[in-house]
Amino acid sequence: MKHDNSSDKTIEDYLEAMLMIKEKKGYIRSIDVAAQLGVTKPSVTYTTKRLKERGYITMDAENLITITEEGMKIASSIYHRHKMLTQLFIALGVNEEVAREDACKVEHDLSQETFDALCRHAEQYASTIHED
Repeated sequence: MKHDNSSDKTIEDYLEAMLMIKEKKGYIRSIDVAAQLGVTKPSVTYTTKRLKERGYITMDAENLITITEEGMKIASSIYHRHKMLTQLFIALGVNEEVAREDACKVEHDLSQETFDALCRHAEQYASTIHED
């Protein structure tokens, strides 16, 4: 997902973080999003408002966040990229923490064509290792 707009990257980061929190805790709260992303509560409030306006999330009376179907498409795509890139970097010998950080930096700007090629290459490489 190539983006020239930093707000798209922010939206992707927030949706991905929300999905990760949902998988870990079973629910999403703004305070957990702030902690996950290392941002302030006012930043989360500002961005969740934008996410609601775009139809990517809803919030209930207790301010619990739910990712909509449209938001889930984005969150799942970015999270998949993150996991695949992290695994690829680790397979190349990169330390796990560094691999995760680098995957986060690359996941937004890598074209779909390049990402698909990396995945194909990683699959081919893995199959040759398993043949030995």
